[in-house]
Amino acid sequence: MTVRIVIADDQDVVRAGFGALLDTQPDLSVVGSAADGAAAVGVCRETRPDVVLMDVRMPVLDGIEATRRIIAGTGAGPGGGPRIVMLTTFDLDEYVYDALAAGASGFLLKDMTAERLFEAVRVVAAGEALLAPTVTRRLIGEFVRLRPHTAEPSPLALLTPRETEVLRLIAEGLSNAEIAARLTVSAETVKTHVSRVLAKLGARDRAQAVMLAYEFGLVVPRSAGGTGSGARRSPW
Repeated sequence: MTVRIVIADDQDVVRAGFGALLDTQPDLSVVGSAADGAAAVGVCRETRPDVVLMDVRMPVLDGIEATRRIIAGTGAGPGGGPRIVMLTTFDLDEYVYDALAAGASGFLLKDMTAERLFEAVRVVAAGEALLAPTVTRRLIGEFVRLRPHTAEPSPLALLTPRETEVLRLIAEGLSNAEIAARLTVSAETVKTHVSRVLAKLGARDRAQAVMLAYEFGLVVPRSAGGTGSGARRSPW
């Protein structure tokens, strides 16, 4: 099954370069591109891609607002709208949290290798959350700083002990296959657990579920600027 991709970036060389690389892969196909956020919204409406590579900083409409509009108009994930991966030149970009809160499924630096780009698109298309390690640390630190506590009832109380364990492993950055190996269960069983976790939490995807895990104290970072409790994201 071919993954359909839209590239949104205000730099011609980035759009052309990423497009040429992605089109070398038989299972990946670039179906559209845009030079600003407003155009990206329109292109996604027309082409209905599976994945959008979205620059954060663009003219007319920035990538965060474009992401928000795409998600609001189409939903996200299978049967809905595209998965959106934010692209940035800065590993300490101040918009990381806002981008994920807007509905992005991941965040990557533009200096990644070609192989990591390919794998990133495939991972997100398959429904996994994608966070670069330095970006993960930034996200957790900002989350702790901005939302140290919440008075709302914790939705984590709705989870069974096994579902809670699965969420904790998701927050550590493990894929379904890695969780299956850790718990000595089948990948299909893990997939079922993940689906139930997302449904009970009302989470759009794994990225939002991880945010809830930190917000309600299931996973506690070692420090506001450090990695979380086992916060690992492979391979980047």
